[in-house]
Amino acid sequence: MNQADPLARLRDIHPAESISWWPPAPGWWLAACVALAVAAGLIFFLRRRALANRYRKVALNTLSLLVRHDREPALIVLDEISAILRRVAIQSYGRQRVAPLAGDAWLAFLDQTGNTSEFSSGAGRVLGSERYRPAVEADIDQVLVIAKKWIREHRQ
Repeated sequence: MNQADPLARLRDIHPAESISWWPPAPGWWLAACVALAVAAGLIFFLRRRALANRYRKVALNTLSLLVRHDREPALIVLDEISAILRRVAIQSYGRQRVAPLAGDAWLAFLDQTGNTSEFSSGAGRVLGSERYRPAVEADIDQVLVIAKKWIREHRQ
C-alpha cells in the first residue's frame, strides 16, 4: 500500500443491520392493547344486547308457530296471543307493573308501550274484555300482525 495515499486506508461502506421485527416498538404494543380492548368491549356489548333481546326472538318464534285450524275456535288462539304478549311484558317491565293489568288497562298499556292505538281502538281490542263475550269476531291474522309489531318495537 502506498503510505502517501490517505484514501488507501479507508474501508468500504458497510450497510447497517436490518431492523428486527421482534420485539415491536412500544407504540405497536400500545396499539395492540387498544385494539384488543376495543374488540373485547364490542364483543361484550353485542353479546349483552343479543341476550337482552333474546326474549323477543323467542316470542316471535312462538307466535309464528300458532296455526289456526278451522276446527279450532278463535278464542284459543286469542288466549295464546294474549299469554305471549303478557310474558313479554312481564319480561320487559316486571311482574309488579304488568300482572295487575286487565281489560282496557291492559290494552292501554300495550298501546302506550308500543306507541300505537291498535290495541285500544283497532283489531287488537279483542285481546281485552271482548274475548270473554259469547261470540267473538276477530281477524286473527291482523291481531298476529299487531302482536308481532308490538313485540319487535315496544320500548323498555
